Amino acid sequence: MLGYKVPSGNQAMIVSGGRSKGTSPFRVIVGHGAWVVPGFRKVAYLDLSMFEASVTETCVSRQGIPLKVTAVIAAKVASDEASIVNAAQRFLADQSQTATLTGRIFAGHLRSIVGSMTVEDLITERQKLATEVLDASKEEMARIGLLVDALQISEISDGNSGYIAAMAAPHTAAIQRAAQVAQAEADQASALAQQQSQRAQAQYERDTVMAQAGFKAEQAAAQSQADAEAAKAQQAALAAQAAYVAETESAQAKAAQKAAQARLEAEAAQAKVEATTQATQAEASRTAAQAKQTALAAQAEYEATANAARAKAEQAGPLASAQAQQEVIDEQTKAAQKRADLREQELVAEVVKPAQADAEKLEILARAEAKKVELAAEAMATSNRVALDQLLIEQLPDMVRAAASGLQGARLTILNGTEGVGEVTQGIVGTGMALFSTVKAMLADGKDDPDDKDAPPALDRGRSEKDTAPDS
Repeated sequence: MLGYKVPSGNQAMIVSGGRSKGTSPFRVIVGHGAWVVPGFRKVAYLDLSMFEASVTETCVSRQGIPLKVTAVIAAKVASDEASIVNAAQRFLADQSQTATLTGRIFAGHLRSIVGSMTVEDLITERQKLATEVLDASKEEMARIGLLVDALQISEISDGNSGYIAAMAAPHTAAIQRAAQVAQAEADQASALAQQQSQRAQAQYERDTVMAQAGFKAEQAAAQSQADAEAAKAQQAALAAQAAYVAETESAQAKAAQKAAQARLEAEAAQAKVEATTQATQAEASRTAAQAKQTALAAQAEYEATANAARAKAEQAGPLASAQAQQEVIDEQTKAAQKRADLREQELVAEVVKPAQADAEKLEILARAEAKKVELAAEAMATSNRVALDQLLIEQLPDMVRAAASGLQGARLTILNGTEGVGEVTQGIVGTGMALFSTVKAMLADGKDDPDDKDAPPALDRGRSEKDTAPDS
């Protein structure tokens, strides 16, 4: 807009040529715009940004030692109106002179403050030097409208005089001396630890050799004791196996004898059944022949009686014919009764007798088959038990031998010598024999188990119940 001016955020707008408020010779506008009448007012802008001033000055310390001190100052125009007015009156025409003038002011104060301090104080207390320089220059900087944000002492050197190096020499020597002492102590501790480690290693090797020798001796004793016990156990197992073989052969002979006896009884029962069947068939044949003869005789007698009655009837009159007819009827009734009796005898001979003979035959055969099954079951149970016991006896030496050979690779510490080795081996062999006895006892108990329906005692009970049952 024509005649309306606005300064930037880092600028202060100076408007001169008109009446101002207070004692200020011109108007100061910061952060907003203002109307300016062209030709009657003049506008200028003062930079409020921070600037940097670097100072490198040769100073003399209180001991008279020349020192080269370098400092860096960060400053700016203060934000209040009085400071802006002071800075504008001094730097508005040439604002580049702000950093130069600030460096000269701080150079004078820096020489003055360094002259009042020793080199040791300057080296160890740089912040104190910076604070005193700031305090000394604060009033002068305020009069020209400047504000110092920071002051840093970047470098202090003595040129080639060597004073600072000489001042550090005792500390360097002390540090080097302490480092050498620490290194010597560390080397001594390392050598001592290495010697102790070597002694411990030697002692460990001696203990290891002695322990290995003792272990080998114990292992050899244990192996010999185990071999002896295994030989004894094998001999005992062979003796038990021989006795068991003899017992098995005896049991098998008894079973074969019982089976032969059962076969003889079955054959005798079969012969008896066949004889009974043949006798029954012969009796039925005789009964049938007798019944046939009786029927033929009755038939002949009937025919003779009927013929006689017919002849008598023909000779007599009607009354005689009626009586004769009555007599014929009576004779026919008697003949029918005889025929019924004859048929009954024929049925008994042809049906009842053969059925009874077949029933007796089936009963005898059933008893013989039951006896045969019972004997076969007993023989099978005996054979199974014998085979299982024989298998256990054959495996017993292997179990003892495996347990004995297992001691060869075992790392055992036996306190009582060969006596302890013998106790361990006897315990292993005793465990094997106890296992064998336990298995045999379990097999014996399983044979008499009342819940086992396939066991021989169940067959015995079935046979007893069948033998005691009444015949139908």
